[in-house]
Amino acid sequence: MKRWAVLTVAIYTFTLLLLTTPVALIAFGAWAKNPSKLADILEVFSSYGYWAWLAAMIAGQALFLLVPIAIAERRLPARRPVRTPAIVAAFFLANLLLAGLVAGASVVWKDAAFDIFQYVSPSNYGALSSVQNPDRETYLGMGVCLVVFWILWAFIFGRFAKSDNPEACLHRAIRWLLRGSILELLIAIPSHIIVRRRGDCCAPIGTFWGIATGISVMLLCFGPGVFYLFAERFRRLQPKAGRK
Repeated sequence: MKRWAVLTVAIYTFTLLLLTTPVALIAFGAWAKNPSKLADILEVFSSYGYWAWLAAMIAGQALFLLVPIAIAERRLPARRPVRTPAIVAAFFLANLLLAGLVAGASVVWKDAAFDIFQYVSPSNYGALSSVQNPDRETYLGMGVCLVVFWILWAFIFGRFAKSDNPEACLHRAIRWLLRGSILELLIAIPSHIIVRRRGDCCAPIGTFWGIATGISVMLLCFGPGVFYLFAERFRRLQPKAGRK
């Protein structure tokens, strides 16, 4: 079963890599008239941030398969593996919430949308006039918001993990993630169209981040389903192999 889980994660990874360039080209457009635009987009593959994002998504998909593997092997998962998908789901729901807020803020405050996070930076204490490194304060502030959202969602899912059986807990997490990603895309896509038409400088980066997050999490939700298809196929082939 673990081999099928590895194959599922590999398919998910390949899908994200395959979609990276087309989604970026559609989001920023005009590449057919300006070949240099394509070269700029392809530079994303040399960014450590892109590979860190990809690693986080792959790790999340792998952790989401812990419960399906245990169920497919017909053994009752312990409480710790059951809580793991809940914590992972809380993390990605926190990312969806943060990405949706950034996309909406980009429409309202334009390029100044990212400056809002400087108020919650732990090293700034809301004193924007004394900011020495705006980018660092912005990233720290976004990190603080992400952790707060993560804790809130983890608390909610933690209660479900205690009361639900393993399979029900997993299905609940996937259902919430799928709905959350759809809702987040309904915010991010119109927001991206608006800021692109206005010709904003930095705002399209925030809205595109929302689109990328929504698509990535949505695809992640199909991982357990793909694994179950592999597992069912494996069960059907097992008796035939035994007769040989």
